[in-house]
Amino acid sequence: MYLRRSIFDKLDTLKQTKVSNWGDIDRLLSQLEIMQEPETSISGGADSSARFGRGVAFVTYDFGIDGVSMEISKYARIMESLLAGAVDDYVVHFISGDFTSKADTVIEPRWKRLLLANFNGWSKWDGGKWYEQLYLRDMPDGSPQSDILAAEIWSQALESAATLCDYLVENDIGLAVPVNTNSNPGNLASTIAIVLASELTGIYVLNSNHDFFWEGGKPPSERATDEEAGVRDHFFRNWSNRPFFQLFQRILPWNGQRWIQVNINRPQSDTLVEKYGFPRDRVFEIGTSVADDFFIPYTREEKYCKRSRMAYVLSDGHPTIDPVAVDDHLDNLDRWMGNQSPLVCGSRAGLRLDISAPSAIYLLQPTRIIARKRIEEDWRLIEALFKYPPFRKEFDRVTNRTLTLHITGPVPIEHQADLEKILRAYQRFVHNLPADLGSRIFQAFSVGTEDHPALHENLLEKLYIQDIFKMADLVLFPSETEGRGLPIVESSAAGVPIVAARYYPEEVFSGVVGEHLEEHLQVQYIPFSKGDFSDEILQAITNCIFFHDRAAARIEHNRNAVADRYNTHAMQKHFAACLKALV
Repeated sequence: MYLRRSIFDKLDTLKQTKVSNWGDIDRLLSQLEIMQEPETSISGGADSSARFGRGVAFVTYDFGIDGVSMEISKYARIMESLLAGAVDDYVVHFISGDFTSKADTVIEPRWKRLLLANFNGWSKWDGGKWYEQLYLRDMPDGSPQSDILAAEIWSQALESAATLCDYLVENDIGLAVPVNTNSNPGNLASTIAIVLASELTGIYVLNSNHDFFWEGGKPPSERATDEEAGVRDHFFRNWSNRPFFQLFQRILPWNGQRWIQVNINRPQSDTLVEKYGFPRDRVFEIGTSVADDFFIPYTREEKYCKRSRMAYVLSDGHPTIDPVAVDDHLDNLDRWMGNQSPLVCGSRAGLRLDISAPSAIYLLQPTRIIARKRIEEDWRLIEALFKYPPFRKEFDRVTNRTLTLHITGPVPIEHQADLEKILRAYQRFVHNLPADLGSRIFQAFSVGTEDHPALHENLLEKLYIQDIFKMADLVLFPSETEGRGLPIVESSAAGVPIVAARYYPEEVFSGVVGEHLEEHLQVQYIPFSKGDFSDEILQAITNCIFFHDRAAARIEHNRNAVADRYNTHAMQKHFAACLKALV
């Protein structure tokens, strides 16, 4: 009772303190003291078996089928295995501003959930109102709008912090793992709320950072006149409002006494240490892991079986697919965005597609649709393939051969324009082909859906992420920037060749494919060119699609390389080292 009373007494004091500007928030955070005494800290003092309470809470803006959510699911299983043995009935909690319908794919039924109002990020943070005012409009220092925004964000932060504190205490949660909330500022109020809750309760924090606001972003003064704008430049829109930006940098991420930073690549860690002054012994990297099911070999017949299961998903329960004309889909895109469901686009109405036919070519883009994925570039590559005589000869050799590009992830509402760009690229390509050829090329969207009632009615199992990879003849990955680049690892484990761009930061790409390692540990990939595709690249892709024996050595090599480097045991060791550093 003393702990709860102490926490909420401090919260009441904060609520009664007038906040007029960003500097006031900065000063209030400076005055907060971490509660280190056992009787006033959830984390339980020096007793190593109790220092993390009876639960761990993973906190992020929203949970769905995106890469971050899937990684958190891996983290949760590992944390459960590391901590459950020390405390009976240890519980994993997921805290978020939204649990989409796809979240059940990554969150186990035994894990508890807390939905926080107004905690989601970007355009889903109160309809994007505050995000726009902070990062897309001018907010001069000392202006009325700057002061009003400071008071509003502080008020929202206090409200969320109160709910967080109550939940942490009630459930005896002694360890929090915020993911991206304190590095990629989709909701500044949520960021501050996590800082407040951690300082008031005294819990330990593994702050997991997949993306930072400064990756792909700079203030205007640091960008050369001929340098292209970065994808995160908007976070620096009000860089000249120094009180605002000093607070912004201070909490993204927070350098608390019971916090350590857990990044997904070494350049991120080096930047925190060398530019922002974080102590090296409080900054770690966590790799990823690949589930054992990815490595299970499969036959060509099993590949076609997985495709037939996907047909039920893409067709709303039918074994064959009746595509929607791309022109019609573009006309109805606003309506579809509000209730995204799987579909396939064709060049015109009245077509039918059988993706499980042996003659069908299946290309996979295993990502969400957002600008930095550059998915429209897939159609530039496909166009180059159809202009390459050896590929075109093999495609034309079978009169009913089809090609489908399948994008697996949903479209965040703020990225509708990026979806339109992909659809326009597809539309231009198929409409410029002879009608009989264009009618055999399709664009599929499964929007993170892996199941359908028709599968169970036909005694078929739902699909899992490893099944979706194993459907493909080739994985395409033309990203501009990535924090890690998980599709490279997952496609290699699944035994599917990949065409990948050397994304930014290039050191991260180099690390994922293992260019610094011995040859047997390096992933062999086909380069996704920024300019024209060479005959060498196009021939390598042609071999992967039509001449499987020519790609067999590459596939086996990559599977072995990834098995050695990205196993669950290695990831568990990294997490164990982080937990040890917290005490």
